[in-house]
Amino acid sequence: AVQVDVIYRRVDDHFLDPLEFRKDSLLGVPGIMQAYLKGNVALANAPGTGVADDKVTYAYVPDMIRYYLDQEPILGSVPTFLGWREADRSHILENLESLVVKSANESGGYGMLMGPTSTKKERAEFAEKIKEDPRDFVAQPVVSLSRHPTICPEGVEGRHVDLRPYILYGEDIEIIPGGLTRVALTKGSLVVNSSQGGGSKDTWVL
Repeated sequence: AVQVDVIYRRVDDHFLDPLEFRKDSLLGVPGIMQAYLKGNVALANAPGTGVADDKVTYAYVPDMIRYYLDQEPILGSVPTFLGWREADRSHILENLESLVVKSANESGGYGMLMGPTSTKKERAEFAEKIKEDPRDFVAQPVVSLSRHPTICPEGVEGRHVDLRPYILYGEDIEIIPGGLTRVALTKGSLVVNSSQGGGSKDTWVL
């Protein structure tokens, strides 16, 4: 038998363990929650961490740092406007051309409006969606990503990239010396998600 120390979880919480959550789940592992709670196995993407997938939390990160750590944030956050706040919603609707609007619970680049490259029709459709369900939308200023030489069918060209660092949290907090660099393979695009045609690059730490 081979001991498993860490499991990288990708299934939703309620499918994780049919003994603890959904009884009809065929995706999970019976008993995995007991093993996890006893400390016999670690779960990357532990149960409950999916709350961070709700993009509404972006707006509260600075306040979370102040409340839980009693410290001021070292790095600034991208300003996040919440659709359910009346003042924020007015700002979003008046500035759709310059903002990126995201569905709060979508991922992979879905449910998103990139204001500067959107059409008048797309903006009108998103405005209606925001009015109908303001809780489901957040908006942020468009962040200009850096560009990196990329091998393309036409040769080597600059493409926009972003870097995702990773942190391990256990008895100690360890920052991994590297990360995931994502690249927008479509010329001029700022969307790096693989589900939207993006790719990845090797990340070197020298």
